[in-house]
Amino acid sequence: MAMEVGFLGLGIMGKAMATNLLRKGFKVTVWNRTLSKCDELVEIGASVGETPAAVVKKCKYTIAMLSDPSAALSVVFDTDGVFEQIVSGKGYIDMSTVDVDTSSKISEAITSRGGHFLEAPVSGSKKPAEDGQLVILAAGEKALYEEAIPFFDVLGKKSFFLGQVGNGAKMKLVVNMIMGSMMNAFSEGLVLADRSGLDSKTLLDVLDLGAIANPMFKLKGPTMIQNNYSPAFPLKHQQKDMRLALALGDADAVSMPVAAAANEAFKKAKSMGLGDLDFSAVYETVKHLQRSS
Repeated sequence: MAMEVGFLGLGIMGKAMATNLLRKGFKVTVWNRTLSKCDELVEIGASVGETPAAVVKKCKYTIAMLSDPSAALSVVFDTDGVFEQIVSGKGYIDMSTVDVDTSSKISEAITSRGGHFLEAPVSGSKKPAEDGQLVILAAGEKALYEEAIPFFDVLGKKSFFLGQVGNGAKMKLVVNMIMGSMMNAFSEGLVLADRSGLDSKTLLDVLDLGAIANPMFKLKGPTMIQNNYSPAFPLKHQQKDMRLALALGDADAVSMPVAAAANEAFKKAKSMGLGDLDFSAVYETVKHLQRSS
């Protein structure tokens, strides 16, 4: 008997994840705010729920992959939302990247109805999502985590259970904060090499052989040099994660001058109209500053 699962949100990540579940034999009922986005998945065997409530009513387990805290909240609390159909025994797994407060609100709502909740944000963007190689950062109800392992094994290469609700959100924000700061340092280095008369591709080769070699530089470097910012992880979402990480730092009085500067660079990039491009487009802000000086 194939396990049945609901899936809310078919953006860059959600579409890839729901596709993997279908290919691995799960019965999947999908919903997206723009319902036409469901068509491609219907072709490979998905059913469609007209509303989040309809999906939850039909499925024992429902996964959500939404763009930001406001989307995560509206899918739960708006008319025909998840909350209307959560009953005892149903599980809701929110894999969106949100702040602790948002996760806690959703958790309280689900559990108040006798439902089970897990936050499970992921580390990884478009390609890891397509390849089922995400890293899943789960927190909340341990029993639901155990039941969700068959899904997580299809979607990711490793899952972590981090304890109480909020810990998944925090871990994801810390990871993305470091990533955003690194991307800015990388961008400055590429521009500095170029302006100093060095070959950018040679810089990439040197970096890749040293102690700071990493998959992000290897993957993004060549596309950045070609000014190709096709979105694996949209810049506006990176800026949102920097903002949420800095708020977490404010709450715990952690000084983060590097992350704060990186956030300003992403905000600058958004003001330049680069929000829907890949987060590596922050490179353009450094090039822009050099040009204007």
